[in-house]
Amino acid sequence: MEPFNLSFLEFSSPCLFFTCVVVLLPSVSLVSSASKVTDKLALLAFKSAITEDPYGALSSWNHTTDHCQWHGVRCGRLHHRVTGLDLQHLELSGSISPHIGNLSFLGVLMLNNNSFHGKIPQQVGHLHRLHVLQLFSNTLEGEIPKNLSGCARLTWLRLGFNRLVGEIPIEHGSLLELQYLALPRNYLTGTVPSSIGNMSSLEFLSLGGNELGGNLPQALGNLNKLKYLAVPLNRLSGTIPPSIFNISSVTLFDI
Repeated sequence: MEPFNLSFLEFSSPCLFFTCVVVLLPSVSLVSSASKVTDKLALLAFKSAITEDPYGALSSWNHTTDHCQWHGVRCGRLHHRVTGLDLQHLELSGSISPHIGNLSFLGVLMLNNNSFHGKIPQQVGHLHRLHVLQLFSNTLEGEIPKNLSGCARLTWLRLGFNRLVGEIPIEHGSLLELQYLALPRNYLTGTVPSSIGNMSSLEFLSLGGNELGGNLPQALGNLNKLKYLAVPLNRLSGTIPPSIFNISSVTLFDI
């Protein structure tokens, strides 16, 4: 089948073209409106999982007000979709609702320095526009979701000072834009995966205060932009790979 050709419009009546545009515009508007409703419902579901809000930070979050005006919510100027959620240092308690994954335009998620518990929902891995994820200094449990590797735009990932267990997912080696990876003060086990050496943009790597064992991988020497490497207070063994000393950009090295 031949591809659809719009060249006929050059010879068609201007009125016909105008009619096509007028017919299409309401459909586009309906899709946009439905998407904004999805964002609002996702935020309200997020709020419903909060059990304590001592400062009343989410008191403005209700069905009658514009969600783009709510505390901590940032929306895009043109499409009015939720692009940022900043609820740091608010002493919020509760779990992170899986409905967070419905905020398909979300680029920044900062929930650090609160008392969120439970697991990091797998649905966070569906946020393909996400570039900043900060969940440090909570009481989150369970394993780090492997599917965070689907957040290919991530540049900033901070999950330290929680109660996370299990191994560092090797899948995260595909995060080629990641510049900052901080997972300190958890209960992570296993070894430092060699796939971290694939993170060609990485500048900051902090894995201290876990239960990581084995040798540091030679592949860390591939991180030619690395400035900070901290892996103290683990159960590492063996010698430091010589390749690491060849990284001229490193300014702080803590083992």
